Amino acid sequence: MEPVEPLQATANRWDRKAIVVDANSPQMVDRKVKGLLNKLTMEKFDSISDQIIAWANKSEKEKDGRTLIQVIRLVFENATDQATWSEMYARLCRKMMEQISPKVQDDGIKNNEGKPVAGGQLFRKYLLNRCQEDFERGWVVKAAAKATDDEAVKAANDKTKETGKEEAVLYSEEYYAAQKAKRQGLGLIKFIGELFKLQMLTERIMHECVKKLLGNVDNPEEEIESLCKLLTTVGGILDTPKARAHLDVYFSRMKELTKSPNVNSRMQYMLIDLVELRDRKWIACQNVAAPQTIAQIHENVSCLVCYIVVNYILINCKCRLQRRRRPLRRSRINGR
Repeated sequence: MEPVEPLQATANRWDRKAIVVDANSPQMVDRKVKGLLNKLTMEKFDSISDQIIAWANKSEKEKDGRTLIQVIRLVFENATDQATWSEMYARLCRKMMEQISPKVQDDGIKNNEGKPVAGGQLFRKYLLNRCQEDFERGWVVKAAAKATDDEAVKAANDKTKETGKEEAVLYSEEYYAAQKAKRQGLGLIKFIGELFKLQMLTERIMHECVKKLLGNVDNPEEEIESLCKLLTTVGGILDTPKARAHLDVYFSRMKELTKSPNVNSRMQYMLIDLVELRDRKWIACQNVAAPQTIAQIHENVSCLVCYIVVNYILINCKCRLQRRRRPLRRSRINGR
């Protein structure tokens, strides 16, 4: 076997160390903040959130707040795509609004005095604008995705009839696009509700959202699911003596929708569950899934183990008592 010559390093070879990346470039901000958001948990909330705020504060040297806008976009995308963690992301937004540097400003946005909006007010304005844009535009995008999905299902069914073979319709790209649009739409509603619970959104905005969701009479299915998600999240806070008349109007409209032929049975039962939830003073039958710390998880497991042990002991005691019981013998007469 002939000897092989060793490889020679060329002058124009690719070297990772030779690539110079600006620490404040959008690519670096995107990569670092995404990594921090992936590590964010209730256990590490304080330390990770401080690092995210530090990246957002890099907009101090900017006049248009582009780094802050980029960080808000990344947080918003995670919050809408992961509805289970909406409460944690809402807490993150609340902390960012309180601790963002007052030197961060946008010269293009002025307040009533003609001065640039800065600090927490600028963060809140950016976040609310993003929520409003997605809330108003989401229905159009979702409807287009659903129409595309319906066309894909119809085409697959036609193909099945022609070939005689079953096609995996659920694995089409259109199906996943429609499911992603629905997941993010419901995640947005849950996130908006959590922001309201932390007093980042006003009660007036919540009523406007409910009115908009109840306003689509022709095709209310998509809006009904979002409406149920929103009122399940914030209904207990909105249902005050001051706003009870508005809630009564909303729920009377929902009761009408439960009898509408345009609403399918699944949506009707969702509305009925919501009406019953209000009748129970907004006390849910089951605990809603929410982010927890490791200590809380251990405590819940301990309570569950204690509950199982106590039930096991009670059942065992009951069985032993039943075994010891014997039917009473009749007393013998005349000494027999």
